[in-house]
Amino acid sequence: MREQIFTFGQYLHRKFGFKVSKVPVSISGFTCPNIDGTVAKGGCTFCENDSFSPSLDRARPLKGFFLNLSSSENPFLEQQLRQLEWQFDTLSKKLREENGAEKFLVYFQSFTNTYAPLETLKALYEKALSFENVVGLSIGTRSDSISDETMRYLAELSRRAEIWVEFGIQSIYDTTLQRINRGHDSASVRETIAKAKSYGLNVCGHLIFGLPGETREMMLETAKEAYALGIDSVKYHPLYVVKRTALANEYARGEFEPISQELYLDVLAEALRLKPPRVSVQRISAGIGDDTLIAPMWCRDKNDQLKSVNAALKRWGLKY
Repeated sequence: MREQIFTFGQYLHRKFGFKVSKVPVSISGFTCPNIDGTVAKGGCTFCENDSFSPSLDRARPLKGFFLNLSSSENPFLEQQLRQLEWQFDTLSKKLREENGAEKFLVYFQSFTNTYAPLETLKALYEKALSFENVVGLSIGTRSDSISDETMRYLAELSRRAEIWVEFGIQSIYDTTLQRINRGHDSASVRETIAKAKSYGLNVCGHLIFGLPGETREMMLETAKEAYALGIDSVKYHPLYVVKRTALANEYARGEFEPISQELYLDVLAEALRLKPPRVSVQRISAGIGDDTLIAPMWCRDKNDQLKSVNAALKRWGLKY
């Protein structure tokens, strides 16, 4: 008998009693302090945000507008709200038809979705919560881009809705964070997640395996420390190289070798074995099937990845 890994879908079904799916949305105007020059320039070396956001192309009309205005000053807010509604309607319909979803979490996915004045965030979050069959929000952000004021507001929202904050932990090693031009150190992650938990917020941590210079032991140490921080859910992601990134330039110069599928599966299986049972799993792989992928080619087909992952987990007595 194989041990069933506790998934986020199972968590949601246990809590609500029906199938709840995440609807990813990408709102024009959101940016990142690591892109706009506030903490660094150029973004993380692996970041070409289109690769991670299937709905980002639909957010193009306002590309380049930075959300540094309050909602009352923001001339694009109404367009952003319409954009949010259009994306939700389109994607939730698809999820309902293809996956049998009954309720939804609106997932603010692209860029840094707390990096804006609170008035603007409130307008967008409240709009999302007003949609039919929405039970909550999941908000992707960085540890250096969420204020105490925003956390207090999200804590208030959590009294009437399911609220998750997703932090890109990536690595606990400052040398790695510096090399990928992350723009903050590991102390920032530790302090911010601790604060989010003190407000009673649900936290999902994103971990990337295969970052430049990292060994198997370093990847697993990051996983162990992330669990120790008290995260409630986790996403595992292999680092891959896409076009129009600094990492692509490093790869072309022979300065970076992508993680092999064998090593990724080995690290993933051990990370899952080390994971506390209460921590749900939201993602165990990532595939990109378009022409932006440069390497490794085993990341091209997500279905093939999942087959390989499940075969590896079976050897460990695990089932996803």
